Amino acid sequence: MSGLRETVTDVDLVHEAQAGDVHALGLLLVRHQADMRAVALSILGCGPDAEDALQDAIMIAMRRIGDLRDPAAVAPWLRAIVRNACRMQLRAATPIPVEDVETLTFPRGEPDPEELLHGHALRDWVWHAVDELSPRLRLVTMLRYFTDVTAYEHIAQLCDVPVGTVRSRLNQARTKLSQALLATANMTHDDVAAQEKVRRRQAEETLRAARHGSFAQALKDLCSPEVEVTTMKGKRVQGINWLLGAMNRDLEAGVRQNSANVVVGRDVVIWENSLISPPDDPFHCPPAVIWVNFLQANRVREIRLFHPHRDEDAVCRCCHGRR
Repeated sequence: MSGLRETVTDVDLVHEAQAGDVHALGLLLVRHQADMRAVALSILGCGPDAEDALQDAIMIAMRRIGDLRDPAAVAPWLRAIVRNACRMQLRAATPIPVEDVETLTFPRGEPDPEELLHGHALRDWVWHAVDELSPRLRLVTMLRYFTDVTAYEHIAQLCDVPVGTVRSRLNQARTKLSQALLATANMTHDDVAAQEKVRRRQAEETLRAARHGSFAQALKDLCSPEVEVTTMKGKRVQGINWLLGAMNRDLEAGVRQNSANVVVGRDVVIWENSLISPPDDPFHCPPAVIWVNFLQANRVREIRLFHPHRDEDAVCRCCHGRR
């Protein structure tokens, strides 16, 4: 059977991959990996930068295979992705202001990684590989590629590690993830959509409970009794009382939280919630808040809160004072 698969043309593999066949996509990437590596080496030379660029290119190709309009041009398309990834490596090597780090992420106007994944049957395959990463590598990967927390500085703050550690973990994660994806293309994978549906409903019901006066019970159902909460200012508190107080002050000020996105991993669930300030005070709160929920025995044992878009001179009066 493997011999028959090797005789299949690139065009056939692209068509199958675009239809959601992860086996075909895995074979396609393995088939062209040597040429892709050669491009990276020609631009960056031998060393870890070339390998990082190759792994980035593999991940981008997996996410964007559905965008390839001419299947016969898959080889030059893959080489072009590698060249772009190399340019990103060269650009990242040049010191830039922290506020400009976001420019190194995916171009504005393109679908984000989660939208691309959900547009194909590749989602379960990719999330299986993400869940194979270690907890530390998995968290930075989920934040960087599947949430609005894309700046290295912000990921570092949320994870309470130096920016250099974030870069190192992302480099490790990209390498391990691309290897895991290629190695598991022929496996069957869990239905991620079903898990996401449950967790999304849980997020929506918890926030709805806050608006209807039953937030305390919702938190008790969600969290372990000894849950630890890290506030936006980095203070750590135990139990649900701080969350209750902060939410009540938000509600009293006319601020509402709505679930905008839920990202599900093996032992962590990330909520991206929009914050809607009252019409008469539109800048009362930042536009969004991230809840990173760490799970143990299917209950939340730790919550880290973070604002992905922050103006350091702004004040959020309702729950945590000057940020």
